[in-house]
Amino acid sequence: MAGYARTALLLAALTALFMGAGFLLGGQGGMLIALLFAVGANAFAYWNSDKMVLGMYGARQVDRASHPEFYDLVTTLAAQAGLPMPKVYVIDEDQPNAFATGRNPEHAAVAATTGLLRLLDTGEVAGVMAHELAHVKNHDTLIMTITATLAGALSMLANFALFFGNNRNNPLGIVGTILVMILAPLAAMVVQMAISRSREYEADRIGASICGQPLWLASALGKLEQGAKTIDNTKAEANPATAHMFIVNPLHVKSMDSLFSTHPNMQNRIARLTALAGDMAGEMAAAPIRTSSVPHTRGNKRGPWE
Repeated sequence: MAGYARTALLLAALTALFMGAGFLLGGQGGMLIALLFAVGANAFAYWNSDKMVLGMYGARQVDRASHPEFYDLVTTLAAQAGLPMPKVYVIDEDQPNAFATGRNPEHAAVAATTGLLRLLDTGEVAGVMAHELAHVKNHDTLIMTITATLAGALSMLANFALFFGNNRNNPLGIVGTILVMILAPLAAMVVQMAISRSREYEADRIGASICGQPLWLASALGKLEQGAKTIDNTKAEANPATAHMFIVNPLHVKSMDSLFSTHPNMQNRIARLTALAGDMAGEMAAAPIRTSSVPHTRGNKRGPWE
């Protein structure tokens, strides 16, 4: 229920942003149009935002026949988390990264890039996918996918502000237009940052519990951060409103990317996981997942994950 409450608050905040932008561009009539658009966008995002995000990144669904090791690993982790089996996707992208999406655990999907599958070993991949399943378990995926869709739409409205801002009903004239152009995308980013950081810490904690080894995820996060800093993700750079969905920030090329820092400090995340590993030592009620039957892949060598 907490996940649904957060979603309701998020929808209310973004709806208010739409209405405010509509008012600045077209007065009361513009506010009404923006309200109707926001209601429609909210409904569309609830049912379709996951498909849009997966399509945006060219994700392809895989199964046991095409990616047996990766698929079986997700199957094991989902069972340990007490979740329905999500759809599993692979993204042909050199930057190592991953995300989860879907409106609820029964309609969830997890995705990893080929760069991640090449870079990480079995335990590290398990840690990452456990983190993504934690987002599913917490219903964070609904919040993240709707945020990505509506923040992108709000930014699009800002891009078109000059075109629509000449409406004679605009109460502030060109000043209102400029305010929408500047403040609308910034407000969308504030909403994203407000919901993302605490959810990442919680997903780290629960993900570590799911896989049973916090240090697997800690090790993976260090590698992923370095990879994300050195390898461009052009699709993420073109769609920065989706950055908060990834396990590590995929943005680094544009000068404005620092404004989209929706992720907690990586050193803090790793330190928390290391401390959690110490707390869990000798206290694990359940054994960690078995990965001895799954071949490891290290470095840049193409391996059986792909």
